[in-house]
Amino acid sequence: MSEIWHSIQEFFAWFQPRSIIEYGGLLLLLTVVFIENGLFFGFFLPGDSLMFAAGLLCATGVLPHPFSVVISSVFIMAVIGNMFGYYFGRKTGPALYSRKESFFFRKSHLQIASEFYTKHGLKTLIIGRFLPVIRTFAPIVAGLINMHFGKFMLANILGAAAWVGSLVSLGYFLGNVWPDAEKNLGYIIIALIIITAIPVVRTYLKNRGKGQQAASAEGEN
Repeated sequence: MSEIWHSIQEFFAWFQPRSIIEYGGLLLLLTVVFIENGLFFGFFLPGDSLMFAAGLLCATGVLPHPFSVVISSVFIMAVIGNMFGYYFGRKTGPALYSRKESFFFRKSHLQIASEFYTKHGLKTLIIGRFLPVIRTFAPIVAGLINMHFGKFMLANILGAAAWVGSLVSLGYFLGNVWPDAEKNLGYIIIALIIITAIPVVRTYLKNRGKGQQAASAEGEN
């Protein structure tokens, strides 16, 4: 029984940011960033925590690449990922709303991103970079509504610069001033996930409440 439990622990340990970076290196990090920013099924990937961990592990020498190489390559991949999402949304159009739901695709995710567009407009592509689910579906919705490509690219670049620049730099800075932070990386990542998830959960609950109110109003009529 103890062997089985140990195997389970090892399996889930592989999916921790440090393990992903140690085993997959910069290439796997870039792959995750591209998928999370460009493909609708990448909404569950830990982009925030991976970039923060990459900066920290770069400072402590676990990731054997110069900081400039890490931050610039991640930035470029984030921009390319959003461009792919934009063209995907533009090509699929309204058909995406009629797509069959699965674990990898929920219409509610599309609705949450659309709600952010209604409230924040073009800023969604910048603000949404810091929010799980939103950063995956925001470029898709931008393509779906045929946003002008020039405006999209401006917000895409600014959002990628803010997102990548802040998280990778913060991790790198923390790794330099507090080398022991690497030992507490798991706790730091958990806190980061909770903080970034709060706005998305609030939006989801708000949309759910509106849907229930609309359903009740229809039932009364």
